[in-house]
Amino acid sequence: MQLLHACDSTIMEWMKLVSEVLQQDSSQLVLDGQEPLPSAEFNFWRSRLRNLHFIQQQLMSSRAQQVLSIAQSAESVYFSSLKDLHTDIQKGLDEAEDVTRNLKPVQEKLDELQQMEYQQVGDNMAAVMEEVRLVWIKSEFYCSTRVVVLLQEICTLFIQMSRSFLHGEDLMRPVGSELGQKMDDVTLVIWTLKSLKEAFRLCRTQLEDQRQDGDTLSWDFPSHLVFFRLDHFLLHLQGIQEVFSVSQQLHQLEWTVLSGVGGRTRTDMVQEVYQDFLCHVTVLSDLNCDPSDPDDQSFLKHRSQFWVQVSDLETRLVSVLSRAFVDCCVSSSGEKLVKMFGFILDRPLIHDQLRPHLVRLEEMVLEELDQIEQLFFSQREESDTFCMFTPSHAARLCWSQQLRRRAETTLNHHRTLQQLDLDSGDSYLVLQRFYHIEDLLQDFEDRLRSDWSSQLDSDCGFILEQPVIQNNQQGMLGVNCSHKLQVVLRELRYVSRKTDVKLRPSAARLFTFRDDITRNYLSLSHMVSCYKQVVSGVLPAELSLIQDQLQVLGLNQNLSELQRYTWGSEGLQQQVEQSRDTVLLLHSRVSQARANMDSMTRIIQGWAELHLLQRSGESLLELGDVEQSYKHIREEGEELLRLTQVGTSLRGRGEEQELMPLLLCSQVNRSLYGVEDSSDSWNMYLDHLDDKVLDGLFQLVLRSLHFLLDHMDPRSCSAFLTVSLRLQETGSVFEPSVGVGLSDLLQTVISDIYTAASLPLRISGSRHSNYQVSLQQSLDLSALEQEVKNRLQQVREEAELLLTRLDRYSYLWLSDRKRVMEEFLTYSRPLGPEELEAGETPPTLNDFLREINSLNTLREEVTHLDDVVLLHSWLQVDLRAFKDSLLSVVHKWRHLYTDYLLDSVSDRLQQVTPQCDDVESASSSSFPLTETIILLEAAGVQLPDRFFF
Repeated sequence: MQLLHACDSTIMEWMKLVSEVLQQDSSQLVLDGQEPLPSAEFNFWRSRLRNLHFIQQQLMSSRAQQVLSIAQSAESVYFSSLKDLHTDIQKGLDEAEDVTRNLKPVQEKLDELQQMEYQQVGDNMAAVMEEVRLVWIKSEFYCSTRVVVLLQEICTLFIQMSRSFLHGEDLMRPVGSELGQKMDDVTLVIWTLKSLKEAFRLCRTQLEDQRQDGDTLSWDFPSHLVFFRLDHFLLHLQGIQEVFSVSQQLHQLEWTVLSGVGGRTRTDMVQEVYQDFLCHVTVLSDLNCDPSDPDDQSFLKHRSQFWVQVSDLETRLVSVLSRAFVDCCVSSSGEKLVKMFGFILDRPLIHDQLRPHLVRLEEMVLEELDQIEQLFFSQREESDTFCMFTPSHAARLCWSQQLRRRAETTLNHHRTLQQLDLDSGDSYLVLQRFYHIEDLLQDFEDRLRSDWSSQLDSDCGFILEQPVIQNNQQGMLGVNCSHKLQVVLRELRYVSRKTDVKLRPSAARLFTFRDDITRNYLSLSHMVSCYKQVVSGVLPAELSLIQDQLQVLGLNQNLSELQRYTWGSEGLQQQVEQSRDTVLLLHSRVSQARANMDSMTRIIQGWAELHLLQRSGESLLELGDVEQSYKHIREEGEELLRLTQVGTSLRGRGEEQELMPLLLCSQVNRSLYGVEDSSDSWNMYLDHLDDKVLDGLFQLVLRSLHFLLDHMDPRSCSAFLTVSLRLQETGSVFEPSVGVGLSDLLQTVISDIYTAASLPLRISGSRHSNYQVSLQQSLDLSALEQEVKNRLQQVREEAELLLTRLDRYSYLWLSDRKRVMEEFLTYSRPLGPEELEAGETPPTLNDFLREINSLNTLREEVTHLDDVVLLHSWLQVDLRAFKDSLLSVVHKWRHLYTDYLLDSVSDRLQQVTPQCDDVESASSSSFPLTETIILLEAAGVQLPDRFFF
């Protein structure tokens, strides 16, 4: 009994321990409020299987068998319980083996997912859920409760993976800057977790279908038991996503600019909203918490505050945008606002507050469509509406298409507004009005095309029957129907671009040959233009020459023949080319001849600009490079003769003549006009050119004579010629002489001027004298020559007056200095002519001083005479040589008196003996020695050293 009692006690204790193992459940952690991962489920069943194996081994051990034998032999009440326990252990072992075997694919798939990039996880959700469905199908023991626990644990795993992918602590960091990447990450997580739910739904549907077929049981448990935590996490992520979304929207306010009246103020208000928004999102981004944790109350609190702040910002934006929409007077400006702020107009608060303004924009669309319709009816028949540079029908079609584009643009404005889901009820009316306008425009365009085709056919038929050229009312040849043909060809070009305009027979014919007609028209226009250039503006001298050419070339006959052709005639192009070639040949000859005439005219005009006379740097008259000018005129005169008489090419010029025109022609005018030397018309042409040459030379001589007169004008006040006044023994004289010398100089200059006119050879064959003779017979030029002589006579008179003024110094060079000195030493002064006898009065020192001072004064007076005197404002007289000579004479007079005193002092000093100490007593009979020396020093005389003791 003691052994039996010990065995019963052991069995009871062991059964209790084994029962505790058998009663363990994998859902206990979930029931305890924990959040286990699928690994807890897998570990539980592996551990349970291993523990049951150990228990079974214990039951099969020898000791356990001995206890069982004792209990059986003693008929213990625990024997049956022990047998039931053995059965329960076997059942538990079978269950653990089954579940462990079927959960292994799920574990392997989840392990595989955890090794993937998160971006790949969403695509594998169906595979995970498929493995769970297979566990449900294959396992005999996996009940609904265990599937719910497994799915809850899988949800927990994906929540953990999602939070790890989002880097929860840094999730809100980019709210104030770059939102794109984090926004994409949150969106990816939401999509991935929703993919899990979608995979669950598909599996559940498949199981439901299989249950109806009687194959298996469906998942009849509520789905919220599986996803209650996942749904909570998704709601939390969607809240974060919305924060990102509104932040991304409000960030776009940085670049918004409102225009129009008050646009600057409203832009500033929007920017204030944007700056306040940046402050709010900065607070969110600086939180020290994990925003991915849905249970973090700190983040939830700040997020709620953020939404309150966003609501305030939206209210402020509504205030600004309301005023902006009120100022919109057309739908296009409203559409710009909608496009600019479309990123926030779908916000509920903003959308509700702005809805009346947006509905008003839809009403504007209807009003603008009404205006387009009214514009169509009011202007469709007004010709001023259309472009004056475009064919009328084409312009009308263009106008119609512009209205169509305007209506389409207005409709696009409406479609932009439709994106805001206004549900105003005007959408149908807008479309109805737009289609009505389209129908009106289509009918209008169809009628235009029909009228255009009819009128174009009539115009083309008229043109094809008209002659190509004819004389106009002024008698000038012109292209017939020129303007109308241009209009028709232009309309045909428009028609070629618009294939929906049907051409009728005449228009189709003209359209087929439009290129040929265009070429003929251009050829005729060029030909007529060249013909007009030949016959219009013709010089009388060349009129008969051109008429002869018209007769020789048979051009009049060709043009008469061409006038019988119409635009639709056969062989028109050949006749046009023949007439054109003849006209172009004549035009080329006449143009070249006129170009030669222009070149000859430029040569002749260049002569009038030659400077035969010029002034030197010292304001003197000098002949220019006369020889070079003569050579210039002579060679160009030969060139003129060669252009009219000789049939050879012109030779080139040297670099020294590069200012002369180069006439690059291969034939001369006589050859170009095709006339003989004896022809009266050619002699008339040469006389015309000869008159041009004579006029050019006349201008050359006239210019040179005017040069003389302009510089000899008393009003010019500038030196033109220069002479020098010199003092000779006979008196003062001009060099060159103001009389004969200056007259000869000017006569030489005038002669050289006329000589230039004798250099060109005479062009006219009927005029034999040279050009100089003809010019010397000109009364105008003779009058200018006489005026030069008159002004020369006037300057002569002023020169005589100048000599008269200077004659007051003539006594200095005319008087005998020796005789005057003798009179002074005898009478102490020069005697006058009337003083025949006078008492002898020897001069004193004061008398010498008087005469010396007088000469000093005269020297100063001469020194201050002008160096240059301008006579009659153009003849410059150089007085410097005269002044120098006169000063020399004054110095000689002065030396008479100072040398006498020096000799006197020298003689007295030689009389002084070495024993005589009184110098004054030794010279008592003459001037005082000391006073004499003082006088000489005062007069500026340099005394020798021997005069000083």
